[in-house]
Amino acid sequence: MVLLGFIVIYLYAYDAWSADNYVRIQKETFLYFNLQLSKFPLLMYNLTQLGDALIILSLCTALIVYAPKIWESLIFASLVSALLCCPFKWLFKIPRPAAILEKDSFIIIGKTYVGNNSLPSGHAITVFTVLTVLLWALLPKNTTRRIIWITLMVGIGTLLSLSRVGVGAHHLLDVMIGSIIGYLSGISGILISRNLKIGIWIDNKKFYSLLIILFIVWSIVVIMKIQHDNLLVFYFSLLSLLTTIYIITRNYVKK
Repeated sequence: MVLLGFIVIYLYAYDAWSADNYVRIQKETFLYFNLQLSKFPLLMYNLTQLGDALIILSLCTALIVYAPKIWESLIFASLVSALLCCPFKWLFKIPRPAAILEKDSFIIIGKTYVGNNSLPSGHAITVFTVLTVLLWALLPKNTTRRIIWITLMVGIGTLLSLSRVGVGAHHLLDVMIGSIIGYLSGISGILISRNLKIGIWIDNKKFYSLLIILFIVWSIVVIMKIQHDNLLVFYFSLLSLLTTIYIITRNYVKK
C-alpha cells in the first residue's frame, strides 16, 4: 500500500492523471527498457507466457497432492486478482503502447496489443499473485536462507513482469502497479484460506477423478498453445500437467 501511495504521489506531482500525460512521463523509460529487453526476443516471449494463469499455475499442479493448502490459497488469491484486475482496466482506460506510440519507435514481440486496457498489467498481477503465495508458503526458517528466498522470488517476479515491457505490451508503471496488486491478491488469498477453511475438498481423494479430467482438458489446451506457438515454456507446462495426472491417477487407483 505504501508503494502504491508513492506511485499516486508521483502521478499527482507530474499531473499524470490523464492517459496522455500518463504515457508521456514514462515514454523514455519505456523505450529504454523495451530496447534493452527486446535484445533477447525468444527469452522475452517465453517468459511473458508465464503471466498466463494457465501456464504458471500448471507448473504448480503437483502441489495439489503434496501441499493442498498452498493450492487452496492459490485459488482464492486468483479469484481476488481477477476481481481487482478487470475493474481497474475498465476504470483507467490507458492505451497500450502500440495504440498511442509510433510503432517504429519500439519493438513488438508476438501479438500486437492496441486496446485501452493497459493499466494494470494482468500478466504482472498473475505472476506476483502466484509467487506471493509460494513465497510465504515455502519461506525457510533460517534467516540467511529466508533472505535468499525472498530475493530470488522477487527477482523472478520482476523479470517476468518486465517481460511485458520487453515484448511491447505494457508501460513500465503498468507492470509496477500490477505487481503490487498481485502481491496484495496473494496475501488476501492466504488470509482467506487461513480463516475461512472452505477449500478442504482439495485434499479429498474422492475428487481426484474430477481433477484427472480437469488436468487432461488443461493439457489439451496447452497442446493447442504448442501448435500455435512452439515455445519451450509450454513443454514444461505440459510435462508438469502430465506428471501430476500420473501422480493423481496412481494415488486414485491405490485408493
